[in-house]
Amino acid sequence: MQNPSGPVGIGIIGAGTISAEYLKNLTSFPDVAVHIIGDLYPEAAATRAAEFGVPASGTAQDVLDHPEVEIVINLTIPTAHAEVSQSIVAAGKHVWTEKPITTIPADATALLEAAAKHGVRIGGAPDTVLGAGIQTALRTLRDGSIGDPASALTIFQSPGPEDWHPNPAFLFQEGAGPLYDIAPYYVTTLALALGPVTSVSAVGSKARDQRTIGSGPKAGEVFDVTVPTQVSALLRFESGQNATVLLSFDSPHKRAGFVEVYGTEATLAFPDPNVFDGDSALTVYRGEEPAPVPATGATTGRGLGVLEMARAIRAGVPHRAQGEIAAHVLDIMVAIETAISRGETVTVNSSFTEVEPMPADFDPFASTLSTAAATV
Repeated sequence: MQNPSGPVGIGIIGAGTISAEYLKNLTSFPDVAVHIIGDLYPEAAATRAAEFGVPASGTAQDVLDHPEVEIVINLTIPTAHAEVSQSIVAAGKHVWTEKPITTIPADATALLEAAAKHGVRIGGAPDTVLGAGIQTALRTLRDGSIGDPASALTIFQSPGPEDWHPNPAFLFQEGAGPLYDIAPYYVTTLALALGPVTSVSAVGSKARDQRTIGSGPKAGEVFDVTVPTQVSALLRFESGQNATVLLSFDSPHKRAGFVEVYGTEATLAFPDPNVFDGDSALTVYRGEEPAPVPATGATTGRGLGVLEMARAIRAGVPHRAQGEIAAHVLDIMVAIETAISRGETVTVNSSFTEVEPMPADFDPFASTLSTAAATV
């Protein structure tokens, strides 16, 4: 049988808007090769393939059947993630999925179990946390610059996306709101910084029962708000620390990218976890001014996690954006939602093995994989 070597073969299922962000980068990385794009509408896949010079297109099944595809990127709608990822695993291929890994925790557990049975890997967004910004902050945390981490605070505040988004109603319905739309970036960052979460407490509210679309062809239309538009949560970690999370679509004052970890010797302010770059800032105990910590590492954008996973597969080592982490983050968000509805502390039963930060010299444009095929 063939022992794969050389660039890792990539297929994509889902030719929507986000696929262009992935393809722009993946078609420029020498360690991966995009072979095919599939979609429920094959004509959409053909258009996207032509745009980025991908040699083949077709249906989702065509992607699963392609002999050179090793990792399939699942860019379907969230409610289809579980079914599509299971089909990828059944085809004996590794999965990279956009967030969330699934919409139901039990489906995420079943997917991870199926992957283990078939000997394939699950990787999951967001890979913004693998960019130079967050990874530099994590390396700073690991080198002891803040002493022993004690607690953390994250804040995202905005008046909501209805003023600029042409079709925003879904962002205020079940499965969205600031909790599911924004939290994955912030909660993943906290998990990478402090480890697995054991329990959460939370409260939620909404400032208005209805909102009005402010731009585009539907401007002036009124829609219902059915989920909390402000969420305040307290996370407790296995390691003993705690973190406060504030997410709001109700604030006229805009503030994004606020992540601080407080230690016994200093405070580390992280950059925005929703982007791949950004410097950190370190304020020592009783210090007057924060000292900048310049970001070093990759800033290429979406697809970075797929590349890191591809190199890890070739090297036979664990990849960093693991499915277990994505599943744990989903569990945390569901626990927050449950804590809001029940008014009680909710236990988070899942966990994950912590990963080391990426090296500062990780170069997406380096050719690191042999092109010579081997047989065993």
